[in-house]
Amino acid sequence: MSTTTQAPRGSAPTRVQSLQRPRLPRWAPLLVALGAVAGAALLGLLLGWGLLSTGFVALLLFVVLMPVWSLVVENRRAAVDRLMTSLVWSAFLIALVPLLSLIWTVVSKGAPQINATFLTFSQFRTDLSQPVGIYHALIGTLLITLGATVIAVPIGIFTAIYIVEYGQKGRLARSITFLVDVMTGIPSIVAGLFAFALWILLFGPSARAGLGGSIALAILMIPIVVRSTEEMLRLVPDDLREASYALGVPKWRTIAKVVLPTALGGIVTGVTLAIARVVGETAPLLLIAGLTTRTNFNLFDGRMTTLPVLIFTQNANPGIPPPSGGEPPGIGIAWGGAFVLIVIVMLLNLVARVVGKYFAPKTGH
Repeated sequence: MSTTTQAPRGSAPTRVQSLQRPRLPRWAPLLVALGAVAGAALLGLLLGWGLLSTGFVALLLFVVLMPVWSLVVENRRAAVDRLMTSLVWSAFLIALVPLLSLIWTVVSKGAPQINATFLTFSQFRTDLSQPVGIYHALIGTLLITLGATVIAVPIGIFTAIYIVEYGQKGRLARSITFLVDVMTGIPSIVAGLFAFALWILLFGPSARAGLGGSIALAILMIPIVVRSTEEMLRLVPDDLREASYALGVPKWRTIAKVVLPTALGGIVTGVTLAIARVVGETAPLLLIAGLTTRTNFNLFDGRMTTLPVLIFTQNANPGIPPPSGGEPPGIGIAWGGAFVLIVIVMLLNLVARVVGKYFAPKTGH
């Protein structure tokens, strides 16, 4: 006598079949990781490997053992999924190692150099007993970057407005977009050579000024500002433009009062990231801004030192080591300048995120 399961009225009879397969426990990756570390450590002790080699072997063992265990217990699809997940995490960890190593090295060697004297004194001194610092390079970095921002931001924003709002898919707009893409990939030394050639044609071969460095950095900033602003303007819905046109508002006023405020958060973020991109450039400024130990507040006259140039020159010419032993004095100044430069770039990135979030269009009802 067979028994059947009655289906509810109005529905066809169905047969439920369990398709569940065995799954690895949630602690399986941790167990495999511990086993991989133990195995790699054992091999490292036996063969005399270093910490980096041992870590790489442990990572390789984890990538191999985790999919194999999954293939035995689960199925092929789950094993492939765990293999790809392991590869993604491995790539992330491998990319994280040099970043953390760089940050640790700069912080450990540069942070002890930071004090009030280091940040408020320049390298110009009349006798050897006077302290030295990076104040002149800090002022030069801020002024030259400010000049580059004043030059590049209006040009970049207006260019993007023409491409999106006026040129659209015309031949001139396509040509400008192509040239901007080409400018994005040019080496910084090429921008420096162009600015240097322009500067000596206008003011002579011996002329050096911070404004020339601003022009060189502006050449590197313009394509970044154009591309970021262009993408933000394209994200503005056309419905907002059409609603403004329907009310009789002219196109220029629609752009100024509707389009730009809507995309302001992304535009400011792109500008800030462009500043962070060029603040660490060295090659263009070596050519045109020059090098000096004095603090120069005049962007239009005289040589002006920036932090990247100071770091390069101090590392290339560190000075005479002290009689008691240790590193030459220029090495400490270079590490301290590198630490300050990293802090500036980090602050610019944080400001970009905060400003972008603050000016982002409000969502919700």
